[in-house]
Amino acid sequence: MINNIIDLQVISSRSDSPKKPQFQLWVDTALSTAYKLSTNNLVQTSDELTIRIVDSEESQNLNAQYRHQNKPTNVLSFPFEIPEGITLNLLGDLVICADVLAIEAKEQNKKLFDHWAHIVIHGCLHLLGFDHISDTEALEMESIEIEILSTLNITNPYS
Repeated sequence: MINNIIDLQVISSRSDSPKKPQFQLWVDTALSTAYKLSTNNLVQTSDELTIRIVDSEESQNLNAQYRHQNKPTNVLSFPFEIPEGITLNLLGDLVICADVLAIEAKEQNKKLFDHWAHIVIHGCLHLLGFDHISDTEALEMESIEIEILSTLNITNPYS
């Protein structure tokens, strides 16, 4: 498994966020599995991404600015668009709201740690170009998420 480079920025005031080794495991597992399972002919490289852990206010501001939804959200994915002629393995940025994840985990009766893993994996797949706008895309993305989570001994979050 290739070790990817993660710039971890913890801005959240919550103390129950995972630590860098957990993020590293989730990102490395997500990317290596996604490359293997992809039907998009993705080629695995050592990628770089930023994961920024924020509170509700920053999440809401970014969600309003970029998705025109004036509420905090669990994860925002910002894929990096590489300019022509430039060679970089920069995937982009994930902005994860620790407050929203804690609320969702409680409401959905999930282990917080497992929910974190799922959201990081979900965000990584968005950075690779996966989406869930259509039913077909959603089924593909969810099946890859379930496969990745199963390798980490985490149960299907959709069941």
